[in-house]
Amino acid sequence: QVQLVESGGGLVQVGGSLRLSCAASRSIFRLNAMGWYRQAPGKQRELVAGLTLGGSTNYADSVKGRFTISRDNAKNTVYLQMNSLKPEDTAVYYCNALVGLTEYWGQGTQVTVAS
Repeated sequence: QVQLVESGGGLVQVGGSLRLSCAASRSIFRLNAMGWYRQAPGKQRELVAGLTLGGSTNYADSVKGRFTISRDNAKNTVYLQMNSLKPEDTAVYYCNALVGLTEYWGQGTQVTVAS
């Protein structure tokens, strides 16, 4: 089992940057995959960025070139660096971890991009 705690959300102006952090309660070194999802009001939760055990990354088309997912195994933390933020990036951002066939979720952190 793993517990995930997100932080780093907040209010930012268009074009600004934020870095989200996801601290895991156990080593992330051998987790199958970790990722960041987001859910805007009235919309379905969507994958923003994913990171596999082997280090491969994938991004939603809407964030490619602006967002970067990374991890620090020593700190059991996954990050999402978000640059050139747009109003449509406004959402609750959730951290996700895949352990075997079981998914775990954090509580979410709000990101609001003001125009």
